[in-house]
Amino acid sequence: MVSLFWISCAIVAYVYVGYPALMMAWARLRPRPVLDTPASGAPAVSIVIAARNEGQRLANRIDNLLRLEHGGDRQIVVVSDGSTDDTLDVLARYRAAIDIVTVEAGGKAAALNAGVSRAKHEIIVFADVRQVFAADALVELTAPFRDARVGAVTGELLLDCESPGRRPDDRRTRSDRVGQALRAERRAGGDRRRTVESTIADGVGLYWRYEKQIRRCESAVGSTLGATGAIYAMRRSLWAPLPAETILDDVLAPMRAVLAGYRTVFNQKARAFDRAAPDANTETTRKVRTLAGNFQILRLEPRLLLPWTNPVWFQYVSHKLGRLVVPYAMLALIASNMVIADRSLVYAAALVSQCVFYVLAAYGAWLDRRGRIAASRMPPAFAAAWPTAASSDRRGALNA
Repeated sequence: MVSLFWISCAIVAYVYVGYPALMMAWARLRPRPVLDTPASGAPAVSIVIAARNEGQRLANRIDNLLRLEHGGDRQIVVVSDGSTDDTLDVLARYRAAIDIVTVEAGGKAAALNAGVSRAKHEIIVFADVRQVFAADALVELTAPFRDARVGAVTGELLLDCESPGRRPDDRRTRSDRVGQALRAERRAGGDRRRTVESTIADGVGLYWRYEKQIRRCESAVGSTLGATGAIYAMRRSLWAPLPAETILDDVLAPMRAVLAGYRTVFNQKARAFDRAAPDANTETTRKVRTLAGNFQILRLEPRLLLPWTNPVWFQYVSHKLGRLVVPYAMLALIASNMVIADRSLVYAAALVSQCVFYVLAAYGAWLDRRGRIAASRMPPAFAAAWPTAASSDRRGALNA
């Protein structure tokens, strides 16, 4: 049991502390910068969005995409995935400016396949309806493609809860940009539910900053292990149709580019803005979906497990597979700790620490649940402003 305790402890510590520290050192000592070759002009881009029953938010999103700075040709393809609301009516108002694709309800992956089939240009930008792009997002997202080794680019998703803890020189600027972008969306008629505050904002913001720092380092030494679904782009020539059951298109498609010998890089200058998940229940749903998607990718692309075919095998095993192993390591850690707690003060203190951790986690979950129950019992006028009254349809754009 002692060996099991220390092995489990080492796994958890390596995945969340050791690996990030190693990547930071690697990125500092042996970086692989993206080549900044002279541009002959802005590349032509096709922006693909899959939408299902997004009539309330669609007009504002399309307006946002039409206003983006970009000197080259721009095609916007919106795929209605079996929408039953007024999505098609909203799209009809923009018929002169966008390409409209209608398909039977088959899921996001099938809708993206249909959208890419309609795309005319070599660079394809993928976006969601809920978020908004910064004015220069297209310019920054396409800039790394001047390096012929780059096959995909992921931008930075800025959440409204991220401003605490940022560097002093950009804290106010970044937080102001997030707030201004989201306020502009609401003024333009965006979904009213987006005004709801999150009860877990601090935790989500801290974790997302931590995750993006790892991605920066992975990009600096080679490739990130996927992209942010809210804002990423890739070369049309590297796209392969996604299986209809695909859960994490923003991981599978970029990793296929990596397997083809190209880089997937992170460009923090290409920014999209969003709000954090409104409550713990929504965040839990997102995390379960992400974990299920990562297990699924092992079945869809088993080549990722082979070091001679996966150029970022070490990072993939340490980051993606490590996260899948951690829950089992944590179970083994506390189980073995219970058996050996009486052997020394070290083991006793470790058990107490774990118990405190789980008690606090359970207490936090109880507080969140209590808030949601209280909101459900309020009159509609009050519930709309209650922090946990947000809709649970937000699956999130993070795949961490």
